[in-house]
Amino acid sequence: MTRVIIVRHGQSTYNIEKRIQGRTDASSLTAKGENDASQTGKALSSISFQAIYSSPLQRAKSTAEIIRSQLATQSSVIQIDEQLVEVDLPLWVGMTTSQVQEKFTEDYRTWKERPQEFRMVLDEPSGTREHFGSAQYEHFPVLALYAQAKEFWQEILPQHQGETILIVGHNGINRALISTALGISPSRYHCLQQSNCGISILNFSGGLGEPVQLESMNQTQHLGETFPSLRPGHKGVRLLLVRHGETEWNRQGKFQGQIDIPLNDNGRNQAAKAAEFLKDVNIDFAVSSTMSRPKETAEIILKYHTNLKLELFAGLREISHGLWEGKFESEIEQEFPGELESWRTIPANVQMPEGENLSQVKERSVADWNTIVENAQNQQLQLGLVVAHDATNKTLLCHILGLSNENFWNFRQGNGAVSVIDYPDGIQGYPVLQAMNITGHLSNSVLDKTAAGAL
Repeated sequence: MTRVIIVRHGQSTYNIEKRIQGRTDASSLTAKGENDASQTGKALSSISFQAIYSSPLQRAKSTAEIIRSQLATQSSVIQIDEQLVEVDLPLWVGMTTSQVQEKFTEDYRTWKERPQEFRMVLDEPSGTREHFGSAQYEHFPVLALYAQAKEFWQEILPQHQGETILIVGHNGINRALISTALGISPSRYHCLQQSNCGISILNFSGGLGEPVQLESMNQTQHLGETFPSLRPGHKGVRLLLVRHGETEWNRQGKFQGQIDIPLNDNGRNQAAKAAEFLKDVNIDFAVSSTMSRPKETAEIILKYHTNLKLELFAGLREISHGLWEGKFESEIEQEFPGELESWRTIPANVQMPEGENLSQVKERSVADWNTIVENAQNQQLQLGLVVAHDATNKTLLCHILGLSNENFWNFRQGNGAVSVIDYPDGIQGYPVLQAMNITGHLSNSVLDKTAAGAL
């Protein structure tokens, strides 16, 4: 496995002025940006990196240098890679967002709503044409960025099989790196958030196109932020998606599915840590699967939010594994030879014997999820807690990012982990995955230390 830790640069001067940076090198880190880079280095200090890659732009390079200064082993020199430069927006660079909205109203709308179609018409550099004709060309910033990210992966991954590497880049390129690794469409470019000094972790089994897992995304707890902050003027719904705490069958690696196994002591402890983590968050409403393990997890979290009544949704219950339930992997392999391998490699094609397939799980869980968002919207509630299960959460994450059930295994969901999903434009607009699989409250580490266990 190749572990790749991706960090966005610290706060820059252009960030606080709300200016478009793109590929300009005019902006540098603020004092807060430097301090956050230092905190990020401390959070990563126990990890041994075999290589560090950085964008050549000074805001990223300075962040990488500060992080490296905090690492226990500083043997890795920082390798500057041109493929890590930010999205190229030459006509907008240096302008504030409000100036761009005013001057390029239609273009800005396309950028926000259909980024894959967004284009800039630019002048050809002189001397690049050998014949007469138009001296302009069309530049598609997001499509070019995705091609750049793919090239980076194809070049870098073969060099670091089985190693751990650090990448320090920018908001746009980091999104493109995660998206190309997972197969997320450029149309969903704005559906991933990358905060200044946020930490994301990808685990590759091989090269680009081979199985990959997003272990976590956009962790900001090391900066003193529970979650990435809401955008100014945000009026949409934010949902905190939590996986239930550990059960005894999780610990043993036994398939539970819809058998109603309660939390074990460790699971209750995980729920209590999640409760502590979320105690100062202004939760407006709370829902859970009807099963006892998420229900108990939610009730423990709500001990700090006593004014809330927990609502139960049957569509959020775990996948029915049918005849696999109550069995260990070795028993399943014996009774249903080859089926476990299919479940691990082509999950969307597997029909559980006398149980469900992922399409059925997705259909019912997404229906309830959309109802939850619509209800919150109608009642003008802003922040909700949703506690469910491993498979349910993974199918919801596929839905949120416009992925098929083939991508089911691309997401990790630790027991007691928290993911953050925003609907800035309501149910009609694309959701934004702000952070995923936050587990730092459980182990005081940026790495997910929860036991995987069976579903």
